[in-house]
Amino acid sequence: MRNIHILLVEDNAGDVRLTQEALTDGKILHTLYAVKDGVQAMDFLRKNPPYTDAFTPDLILLDLNIPRKNGQEVLKEIKQDKALKSIPVIILTTSSSEQDVLKTYANDANCYITKPVDFDQFVNAIKIIDDFWLSVVKIPGKA
Repeated sequence: MRNIHILLVEDNAGDVRLTQEALTDGKILHTLYAVKDGVQAMDFLRKNPPYTDAFTPDLILLDLNIPRKNGQEVLKEIKQDKALKSIPVIILTTSSSEQDVLKTYANDANCYITKPVDFDQFVNAIKIIDDFWLSVVKIPGKA
């Protein structure tokens, strides 16, 4: 079984921890990398220092409400970069705004999930991401 590399762009340490726990409970071998803001996310993806040895992720979980460069800006940069645009980007955010949903899909997000506030529902949402995106979906460039 191949190791799946996931980049989580999330500034809430509790949500990072919950995501890690939910993914660990899944059946997929994975490595989760977490960054706290949009600038770090783009540095990670472009392998700028201190991320020169970073793996190119197979999947990106992106919060919209992050500092320094918001999730919409990060999404747009990813999808306009020929080297990055085929990486699936799942928006995982607290916003349920129709405007945010429309804008992210206009910027070529692959999926939009509003984070549940309930602990068990949040863990379930991560497990569903795990089940679908890491078990069912064929990720571009990965056999």
